[in-house]
Amino acid sequence: MANSLGNFSQNHVDLLKKSDYIAPALYKDYGVKIGLRNADGSGILAGLTNISKIVASKIVDGEKKPCDGELWYRGQEINGLINGLGDDLGFEKIAYLLIMGVMPNDDELAEFKTILGEARTLPPHFVRDIIMKAPTGDIMKSMMRSILAYSYYDTNALDTSVGNVLRQCVELISTFPLFAAYAYHSYNHYKKGGSMYIHMPDPKLSATENLLSILRPDRKYTPLEAKVLDTALILHMEHGGGNNSSFTTRVVTSSGSDTYSTMTAAMASLKGFRHGGANLKFISMMGDIREHVNDWYDRDEVAAYIEKIVNKETFDRTGLVYGMGHAVYTLSDPRERILKEYVKLLVREKGMEDYFALHENIEAVAPAIIAKARNMPRPPAPNVDFYSGAVYYMLNVPPSFFTAIFAIARIVGWSAHRLEEIITSNKIMRPAYRSVMVKSDE
Repeated sequence: MANSLGNFSQNHVDLLKKSDYIAPALYKDYGVKIGLRNADGSGILAGLTNISKIVASKIVDGEKKPCDGELWYRGQEINGLINGLGDDLGFEKIAYLLIMGVMPNDDELAEFKTILGEARTLPPHFVRDIIMKAPTGDIMKSMMRSILAYSYYDTNALDTSVGNVLRQCVELISTFPLFAAYAYHSYNHYKKGGSMYIHMPDPKLSATENLLSILRPDRKYTPLEAKVLDTALILHMEHGGGNNSSFTTRVVTSSGSDTYSTMTAAMASLKGFRHGGANLKFISMMGDIREHVNDWYDRDEVAAYIEKIVNKETFDRTGLVYGMGHAVYTLSDPRERILKEYVKLLVREKGMEDYFALHENIEAVAPAIIAKARNMPRPPAPNVDFYSGAVYYMLNVPPSFFTAIFAIARIVGWSAHRLEEIITSNKIMRPAYRSVMVKSDE
């Protein structure tokens, strides 16, 4: 059956390409914006939100001009939030802020941590029957299966009242790290021949500490490792509402669907290589650069190889330098700048100065090379993947787990958007597509 289907698909692919192709000129003729994007790359206005905000330009003397990027969570700028945490781990505190809309006081935060800790468990035999019986290197796909399976243990799975959805979201925030870590260990054992580790979470530990503890065979981590990963999770929790997976969350929510189906759809969006899966491309590119550049401190040698990548002469031959440029930010990505400072601390603890030097040299030379090759008005800025990938690499996180970490963080933002959509709107999203079909003469 598979061979017949394969032959059928191959024999008809040319017909499909001819039938489904729509000339770009038609989009211009009808004023349709491809990818829901304006001409400058920004997203078209599709809704309103109180949850977060991205700032990439400001009005100066009546003229719109690019500015250093800003990210705001519930009216508070991300740099201030991160700095305000000091040495404390802040995943739970910032998660409460994004979902509830206000910063928790000490009692509220303690209660929220307790609730998350108590929810950080799975039904009996869930790991054996759901996760271990279908091991795969696609951790995101395994997590999607776990989300749907988890719904069968919820007696109110289809209830979309605010209180019930809030409970479901909090439970998923707690269980996402378990879905991910146990999926990886099952894959590593059954498909890679490694040892099996199913560590139980510790309710006394934070979300970030538990993630490191259940992921690592020896359960050990340093305070700095926990702090750097915690910061990365906070920076990935939410991003403006218009990103593909958050938009997916709101679209599916607007149909009246249940929380588990909604979050599975958001996961399907995030795993795409144009969205959350982009960090895997970055790490793959970095491995290729490390292999082909002899002196990581030699900026000229680094530049020469970046030029080959941009000219489609090497690596994946797409001409893309992953980790460079963003759909919204132009001058800088605030998340990248924050993570870079934490990477510097981790570099010293890990003794990986050579690796960091290569990153800095790529950051120094790549923007100008890309801008020249593509005739861009200004060089692209590094995005969050540029240093989040470095963080995960230095934390010895397996590459197949990278996008799962993104999901473990972004489930917080998805939860906030699902709740806001339920509370604010009672209409299904129903955008229009204009037909440009030509009448067929039979």
